[in-house]
Amino acid sequence: MPSIKNYFSLIKFSHTIFAMPFALIGFFLGVVHVLGYDRPWPLHIRPVHHFDAGMMFENFGVPFIFVILCMVFARSAAMAFNRYLDRNIDAQNPRTAVREIPSGIITAQHALLFTIANSILFVTCAYFINSICFYLSPVALFVILFYSYTKRFTALCHIVLGIGLSLAPIGAYLAVTGSFALLPLLFSIAVICWVSGFDIIYALQDEAFDKSHQLYSIPSVMGKSRALMLSVFLHVLSASAVIFAGYYGNFGGWYWAGIVLFAGMLIYQHSIVKPNDLSRVNIAFMTANGIASVVFSGFVLLDLFAR
Repeated sequence: MPSIKNYFSLIKFSHTIFAMPFALIGFFLGVVHVLGYDRPWPLHIRPVHHFDAGMMFENFGVPFIFVILCMVFARSAAMAFNRYLDRNIDAQNPRTAVREIPSGIITAQHALLFTIANSILFVTCAYFINSICFYLSPVALFVILFYSYTKRFTALCHIVLGIGLSLAPIGAYLAVTGSFALLPLLFSIAVICWVSGFDIIYALQDEAFDKSHQLYSIPSVMGKSRALMLSVFLHVLSASAVIFAGYYGNFGGWYWAGIVLFAGMLIYQHSIVKPNDLSRVNIAFMTANGIASVVFSGFVLLDLFAR
């Protein structure tokens, strides 16, 4: 019988570090909006005066918990379904043959049941947040599950993955406010370009395999050099989106310090990955992007509450 550790490995739980920080940004943008404004954006962000952690938890603690649970369940469903759907492909790829389903650690049936259970838990948690989150939860679930099919027919699969993760800041903002706004949307656009860019870098490892098995990816269609150029362009767009969000929301010094570090991590990952040297792809993928998301979100939250 598979252990909890096996399922954590199946879904690469540590990769939650990519989208979760942006969900926190969306959530606390909603909190500031609810506490500080009686009108919709665009408005200048102002700090919450006399910050009271007890008051914050009393008013927003339950939605916060459900947002975190939604993130965990949605991502777990998406990753488990990806592993289930790709089990035969993974078995043929030397890089992925050691994954849980091809190696027999977790059966395909158990992975599918795990996907279904997490999907139900995601929708259930959305129900306890508010009606708009509940009504939109099947749409979000469709997007994140649909991604697993896309490599079979389009090289834009990286963009679809980015769209899936970009739902985090919008969804978290909706959980607090029950309404849409431009500022969290700007962060979602940043996530789309950021995730798409680093997923292209990650896909460089499978360029030859994808070509030989008629699978679509930017590297298999464009080649390594052009794929890296497109990745750079997407990351420039991502940085531009957070810069525009900074001006639009009138953020302060902490935010801009966060942008410097975020952009620095983007530059760093492109400096260590070359078309003829993929030895540090995993450092670029996991370490640089994990630091980028966590540090940037930390500085955004500092700017919201510490000014």
